[in-house]
Amino acid sequence: MEELRKRILISFVVLIVTTALSFIMHKQILAFLLIPADAITATPGRLVFVDVTEMFGVMMKVSMLSGFILASPIILLQIILFVSPGLTTSEKRYLYLFLPGVLLSFFSGAAFAYYVLIPPAMDFLINFGGNIAEPMIRISNYVNLVIMLIFWLGLVFETPIVMFILAKTRVVSSSTFRSWRRYWIVVAFILGAFITPTFDPINQALVAIPLIALFEIGTILSRFAGNK
Repeated sequence: MEELRKRILISFVVLIVTTALSFIMHKQILAFLLIPADAITATPGRLVFVDVTEMFGVMMKVSMLSGFILASPIILLQIILFVSPGLTTSEKRYLYLFLPGVLLSFFSGAAFAYYVLIPPAMDFLINFGGNIAEPMIRISNYVNLVIMLIFWLGLVFETPIVMFILAKTRVVSSSTFRSWRRYWIVVAFILGAFITPTFDPINQALVAIPLIALFEIGTILSRFAGNK
């Protein structure tokens, strides 16, 4: 319990520091989040806030999310340090190797959402029906949408890591993963429809195709895990 209290305290202090730093830099972070929305920001006045506390709430949400992302390596390290006394030497080695892999996978998914998925999705949503009504987008709505896409894409990019762990712990074999391939294609397009805010097949495919590729990478990794 003393060790647990220590790890939680360190994580909490780091999270407060990174959140405070993010709040100080909230204007730069918001400007960064607005870059993919050329279809919105190209016209002045399209981003608005209608509630007195809305803009402050957006700043706090962005600051807390940025603070958590910055603190995530330290938080993961504290979790590993807490559970490591109960692991064997080989298990500890794999756990430390997985830490950069988990972070790299998440940030790769976040970058994919930011650079590849969000610009065409925003362009489609803003220009669809733009000749009928002039869009005035609430900044809270836009930020919530961007954060949701970045989070979910970062999460699904962990698929190969999860598959390798399942194969390494002998929960699922690589042959089982291969037999699931045809079902995963259907699941990938369902997830693509769930994650993307649009219903057009192009944006849906932008999510589904990387998911299928990630599943194939995970299948290859699980084969190496099963051989050893």
